[in-house]
Amino acid sequence: MKNITLFGAGKSATILIDYLLHNAARQKWHVTVADHDLQLVKSKTGKSYYATPVAIDVKDAGSRQKLIREADLVISLLPPALHILVARDCIQFKKHLLTASYLDAEVKKLEPEIAAAGVLFLYEMGLDPGLDHMSAMKLIHSIEKKGGQISSFKSYCGGLISPESNDNPWSYKISWNPRNIVMAGSSGAVYKEKGRIREVQYEQLFDHNKTVQVPSIGKLAYYPNRDSLGYMEAYHLENINTFMRATLRFPDFCEGWNALIKLGLTRDGVKLSTDHLPYFQWASQQIDAHPAHLSHEEIVAQYLGVSAKSKVIRQLKFLGILNGDQIALGERSNADVLQHVLENKLKMEDHDKDLIVMQHEIEFERRNLPTRINSYLIVQGEDAVHTAMAKTVGLPLGIMAKLVLSDKIALTGLHIPILPEIYNPVLKELEEFDIKFVESFE
Repeated sequence: MKNITLFGAGKSATILIDYLLHNAARQKWHVTVADHDLQLVKSKTGKSYYATPVAIDVKDAGSRQKLIREADLVISLLPPALHILVARDCIQFKKHLLTASYLDAEVKKLEPEIAAAGVLFLYEMGLDPGLDHMSAMKLIHSIEKKGGQISSFKSYCGGLISPESNDNPWSYKISWNPRNIVMAGSSGAVYKEKGRIREVQYEQLFDHNKTVQVPSIGKLAYYPNRDSLGYMEAYHLENINTFMRATLRFPDFCEGWNALIKLGLTRDGVKLSTDHLPYFQWASQQIDAHPAHLSHEEIVAQYLGVSAKSKVIRQLKFLGILNGDQIALGERSNADVLQHVLENKLKMEDHDKDLIVMQHEIEFERRNLPTRINSYLIVQGEDAVHTAMAKTVGLPLGIMAKLVLSDKIALTGLHIPILPEIYNPVLKELEEFDIKFVESFE
């Protein structure tokens, strides 16, 4: 029997665990799910004969290495900073490693050791990054095989709230790691547009967002995502005029988030005492003057350059950060406080449904005819647990685990999913779960 060890049982793990356990008897698997919260693990593994729930402090080397040593394959859904601990152990014990997280510089340094160990390390095997790479590369390779010359590539993806569950002024609810939401975009972005390299600082990232039209959804705002240029070489599109990867949101969200940035509430690192700190004082810490004749809403509105009756002020009031209640969280950074606020005010209720939207726009020329292909995907969740986010992050990992353990993937070394031997079988099986792209030409 093959042993799979999964580290992390959070929001994105639900469908992955379901998939692994559903296939366990047929594939002769046993699945160990390890997380610091044992009750959370048990809620997701149930009473399955093929599952072992484990409580673990992943920083405890002895406990972590015991689980990795006993595994044939390891999947990590831990916070990104902790992947390196698992990665080093997987090299030491020669175990395959799959994760949905970005391929970072620390892991890249281990590439010679990974190759020498003869194992597969597959990073960016989730939704975004992951499903975006696979679907994009399938299109790119198809266009190039037919003689097309690509000039522009744009890829958009967003985890959104489904319209029937959109009942707050932010047009957003949390379906994935809340810390990642707070820190999204904090490093700014760089991309290529019409032959020019464009860099956008975090402070301008959510300001005056452009929009894209998505079939059956309508107009969505987007902001460029991290360093798009790093993928031009991976996609073999180094010489094209436009290359951008971007994140989708409903326009209301971007307007509100831009206000939070201007107020300094997304900053991390520096900690402050919150035990006797009112929310309004925290929210207005950058504002020098607090005229007595103005209300809290008017003071913040004046600083932001908006009306006290504007949508942005309604959004801040909805979060509860313009009142006099005390925060009382001890020593925390602004980002910590904001995360606490969002987890309470923008949480998904049991009946809520989320939405995954992905769209690629590729312009190319073939036989002197300019053509544009649009390829889009829309996936709706079932409820607050069985989310579209968990489905689109978890299923690619589960399918890949099956391919590796059944010796249908011969790859070793460090990779992201841009090769046909990865994306073809994974995308094919994803269609069985109604995860299928729709294409149109212009």
